[in-house]
Amino acid sequence: MSSRDIQDLFAGAEAEIAALERQARLLAEVTQGFTGSLNIDETLDIAIERFMVYLDAEAASIFLLENGDTELVCRECAGPVDITGLRLDANQGIVGKTIRERAAQMVRDVAKDPDFAAAVDAGTGFVTRSILCAPLMVQETCVGALELINKRSGDGLFSARDMHLVTVIASSAALAIHNARMADALIEQERVRKELELAREIQLDLLPAPANDDFPVTGVNLPALEVSGDFYDFLLLDDGNIYFNLADVSGKGMNAALLMAKTSSLLRCLAKRTRDPGRLLAEVNDELFETASHGMFVTIVTGFIEPATGWIWLANAGHQPPLYHAPDGSFRELPAEAPPLGIVPGVEFPTTTLVLDGGCLYLFTDGVTEATIDGGGRLDVDGLRHLIVSAARLKARERLANIVAEIRASEASQHDDITLMAIECRP
Repeated sequence: MSSRDIQDLFAGAEAEIAALERQARLLAEVTQGFTGSLNIDETLDIAIERFMVYLDAEAASIFLLENGDTELVCRECAGPVDITGLRLDANQGIVGKTIRERAAQMVRDVAKDPDFAAAVDAGTGFVTRSILCAPLMVQETCVGALELINKRSGDGLFSARDMHLVTVIASSAALAIHNARMADALIEQERVRKELELAREIQLDLLPAPANDDFPVTGVNLPALEVSGDFYDFLLLDDGNIYFNLADVSGKGMNAALLMAKTSSLLRCLAKRTRDPGRLLAEVNDELFETASHGMFVTIVTGFIEPATGWIWLANAGHQPPLYHAPDGSFRELPAEAPPLGIVPGVEFPTTTLVLDGGCLYLFTDGVTEATIDGGGRLDVDGLRHLIVSAARLKARERLANIVAEIRASEASQHDDITLMAIECRP
């Protein structure tokens, strides 16, 4: 071997080493950029410029899968034409083929490739000659593809070394995208959690403050989720009478909580000037019918108490029949005589009268009677009666706490809001 050949051999080896060093530096920079930021748009914008410059491509773009992996959307691009936001069918073009086959594609002449989507060039005026595309893979999941177009140097074609490098880069980019999405999801979960905490705080503020043991009305509310669709209220009026209600909003979650807040506020405001429970419900019903959405409605029992005599005037709009527990141990149900609020306008709500006469009136939501008990059955009204009798010797607050504790001890998990109210005027 001549000295000239040896020199050429060393020169080639040095060039190869230099190329490998440049690749290593690029990968290190890109990886560091990805790991150092959770702002995926900013990171991809910087990285894609590096990809294009290093691989000497005329244009580069990153496509991500969206809409249940049915569409490809250009998230970032670099080059003479801005195609950011471009949407393609997930099976369309070389990018679609890359994602389908989960393998890098190198097309040296797009004019001879039937998978090439010429419509994009037609719409932008750009001329695509060659393409190098690699899937963005996270383990077995493909989230999109990295595409490079038109090699500038040499023969204008991408090489096997280019394909190997872009595959490694795509793996790093895919992991960065995955991590950024996970971070976004965690941030969103935390935001929702804080909003639900705030909503629950607001709901608790809407519930009446606990009264002393001599007050005729006692209530308890335990939501199944962060916020409740149940509510109760009581209010001492200027004339010495007491207004009360207990209600259940259809559905769960934030929508139910918002309707709960609106209904509770309306009732509290109107009860100060409307002392007829039937008329009160009629006014609220018409208002909710005009504004309630998504077919939501409210079942409710509301009324007024005259503590000096034990008289109660109440109206029931589609709610669970209240239970009157008489001093002799017997029970009497007071069934609903009108539909829930918010379904039909112009409804009349009949008023029922009751004298406590030393007994206790219990109001409750279906989260109580539909609670599952040992053996998988439901508590039902008979079960509630049994719990009431078992705790009858306790004071009202302790009695409700005991009933709720028995229900929760029997349920594997609470599936619905639990709300109870006891009304009694002890001598």
